[in-house]
Amino acid sequence: MHALQSLHTFALPSQCHQLVTISDWHQLEGIDFSKPFCLLGEGSNTIFVDDFAGTVLKIALRGITIEERGDNWLVEVAAGENWHALVIYLLEQNIAGLENLALIPGTVGAAPVQNIGAYGVELAQFVEYVEGFDIATKQCVKLSNEQCEFGYRDSVFKHARKGCFVITRVGLRLNKQWRPQLSYGPLQALHEQQPTAKQVCDTVINVRQSKLPDPQLLANAGSFFKNPIVSNEMIAVLKQRFANMPVYYVDPQQQKIAAGWLIEQLGLKGHQIGDIVVYQQQALVLVNQGKGSAEDLIAMIEYIQQQVWGQFRVRLEHEVRLMGQYDEIHIQGVMNG
Repeated sequence: MHALQSLHTFALPSQCHQLVTISDWHQLEGIDFSKPFCLLGEGSNTIFVDDFAGTVLKIALRGITIEERGDNWLVEVAAGENWHALVIYLLEQNIAGLENLALIPGTVGAAPVQNIGAYGVELAQFVEYVEGFDIATKQCVKLSNEQCEFGYRDSVFKHARKGCFVITRVGLRLNKQWRPQLSYGPLQALHEQQPTAKQVCDTVINVRQSKLPDPQLLANAGSFFKNPIVSNEMIAVLKQRFANMPVYYVDPQQQKIAAGWLIEQLGLKGHQIGDIVVYQQQALVLVNQGKGSAEDLIAMIEYIQQQVWGQFRVRLEHEVRLMGQYDEIHIQGVMNG
């Protein structure tokens, strides 16, 4: 058995049957994928809530290449590279575009699965292709942006390709004609400054550091819940009761509500179950104060879901991946009343 506590940033005590570090994609050809397995990058969006009775594949593929093309750059990045380090490295090369996604923890390979996003920007805007190991054919396959089926915090890697595809490399297209994206919250104040990409990046970093605890100092998995997407009709009903509720346009029929705001309205900042606590600076974050258990975490998730449902009639889904004994599990608290 191999300890997993140090391999995921929420740091619950757990173990796995086997741990394999993948530093060359050809190693994947020798893995028995008929038995339970779990792909792991830096463990910033995965929590092991049980001992895992299978193999954890820690993706440690490295390498970045940059190809200059007519009006854009093609940046090809191995799946084990650190996402934030990539953002900073590209800015140092005067390649902008990813600055709104600075300081999002995790690896490049994990980024398309979640279609990471922040401050009005999503990874899907930049993906030219995702390359990976097809478990059925044992071949390396390249998927186009369209084939990735990106959605809000969603992709084909959570659905049709889940459990049968190991991302090994991501190709990003970054346009030379850069325009800052300043539509969200704290970035709006930069409009009049005509900021550089580095100034946008620095602002994003400062905001994230003020809201999100450093997992090296306080165990956490970042934003824990997805911002729920609801119908315009539902928004209209809620706005009658909560006029200052922040909402964001999704499409002509739907809008997105800030999950952190919903939790904060319920007075749940600082709420504690065992050693699991709703973070005081940002209600969207759950932290493990050191001795948290899976039981306490699951109880906290269910409690928050039930409270939000009771007050707002909105269902909250956890964004963080929870791994059980054999596979991913989904917590959906019983909605009473």
